[in-house]
Amino acid sequence: MKNIAKFPKLFFVITFLILYLITYLCGIENPMLRTVFSITLAFILSPKKKKIKTQTGEQIQITWLFLKKPIILE
Repeated sequence: MKNIAKFPKLFFVITFLILYLITYLCGIENPMLRTVFSITLAFILSPKKKKIKTQTGEQIQITWLFLKKPIILE
């Protein structure tokens, strides 16, 4: 999970491409509808990254829909 958390933008792009392919195979004809549907789901499923200040300095916190606890990167 930490490897995925280090590259949230890459995960977003891969998720978008997979969802776009799935919507194409499901037979959704409108390309704009396929794109909007895929972007929305990829945004919801991808990890979120934010900087937090602690006593030891700034750290990067990764939160994800599927994890109960956030991942802290130093």
